[in-house]
Amino acid sequence: LAGGIILGVALWLRHDSQTTNILYLQLGDKQAPNTFYVGIYILIAVGAVMMFVGFLGCYGAIQESQCLLGTFFTCLVILFACEVAAGIWGFVNKDQIAKDVKQFYDQAFQQALMAESETNNGRTVVKTFHETLDCCGPDNAIGAVTPLWRDDLCPKKDSVLKTIFETTSCHKKIDELFSGKLYLIGIAAIVVAVIMIFEMILSMVLCCGIRNSSVY
Repeated sequence: LAGGIILGVALWLRHDSQTTNILYLQLGDKQAPNTFYVGIYILIAVGAVMMFVGFLGCYGAIQESQCLLGTFFTCLVILFACEVAAGIWGFVNKDQIAKDVKQFYDQAFQQALMAESETNNGRTVVKTFHETLDCCGPDNAIGAVTPLWRDDLCPKKDSVLKTIFETTSCHKKIDELFSGKLYLIGIAAIVVAVIMIFEMILSMVLCCGIRNSSVY
């Protein structure tokens, strides 16, 4: 059940419309940075393997098989080590992921401002960011005045005042998007780690109990 829940959360994060709209973009020959998906794929793998390993442990307990329970414990140790490694990787790269996406956006934004024709896909990339995240411009002076003189790039507001005061910078929205998603991944990883620790303890207790009872 825990494996199924983790797999479900990971698949939901993987197919979330906001992240997929942004991370599948291409600026010329350059693909949007998709380092974020590394953590998602690890969660998907852990969830799928946990489901199989859970069945193995359940079957081993029913059959009172020390071999199956020992295999179950070994698999859990390996999964736990992978998860700790993924957690360390996520903590180290949590700021870098948003930074890479912001740099990609800034490059597209500069191209969109300089482009005179629709043939340059920088404008398309920028408009996708703006529509998906409901934002406009980076965190600088150009970004602050962009809604006033390049309204073709930004989401339309009801009035000029709303355009000035209700427009949020895309850098801020990108930070909010990925910090929220990484927060969910962190919670899922902690829950899985706690469950794994209890599983390892209980599997060893059961394995020792079976071994001791077989002596008499």
